[in-house]
Amino acid sequence: MAYETITFEVADGVGCLTLNRPDRLNSFNVLMHREVAEVLAGAATDDGVRAILLTGAGRGFCAGQDLSDRAVAPGGAPVDLGESVEAFYAPLVERLTGMAKPVVCAVNGVAAGAGANIAFACDIVIAARSAKFIQSFANIGLIPDTGGTWILPRLAGQARALGLALTGEPLPAEKAEAWGMIWKCVDDEHLADEGFALAKRLAAGPTRGLAATKRALRASFERTLTESLTLERDLMRVLGFSADYREGVSAFMEKRAPRFIGR
Repeated sequence: MAYETITFEVADGVGCLTLNRPDRLNSFNVLMHREVAEVLAGAATDDGVRAILLTGAGRGFCAGQDLSDRAVAPGGAPVDLGESVEAFYAPLVERLTGMAKPVVCAVNGVAAGAGANIAFACDIVIAARSAKFIQSFANIGLIPDTGGTWILPRLAGQARALGLALTGEPLPAEKAEAWGMIWKCVDDEHLADEGFALAKRLAAGPTRGLAATKRALRASFERTLTESLTLERDLMRVLGFSADYREGVSAFMEKRAPRFIGR
């Protein structure tokens, strides 16, 4: 399908979703929200899509909300930002974190405001060395939305989360890697290739098991150890009957590469 604000292509089992408003640093307007939601909903049920790669066109990943998309000028009518969060940003984060397929984010430049927290909501984040993550909400009197108040302290710890959120200082990709907030920082010229290679590797993997791993790890923040052990038991029971488990064991015993099918 042709889209106005994004592009979406499938190659080698990877659904490549590119935010495509480079003249606006890929900031979100209502149409982009709707197009991204449509693509993610379709990818979730498409057996031909076994992993998602999210990135941005041009010199930036995503500058968050396009402030020109709604009236926010002094003297204008008040805008219900809670309605925007409820209708668009919260569902987007839940789609990314709840996707039963791996989601890789390749951050190719500035990721600011909601853009930063969309990246952090993905399962594995790699970033170009020139990339920066900016919690720019404080500069306009807001809080880190798009899951920021939940994600940041879990990734960075409370002290660093508060520092990032209250000052709005840019966080360089290399420091984000050193702090354990992203998986890897790579040279700019290698980002596209490494992002796709990683997503392709995950797409070729035992995606049912990967989805269960994602679910268990994300659920651990709200569960006791005993509850996590119970969930592990339940998931292992289901996965032990899967074709991918049998194939993985067979491939190991036969000293060959496994051929996973996601069942």
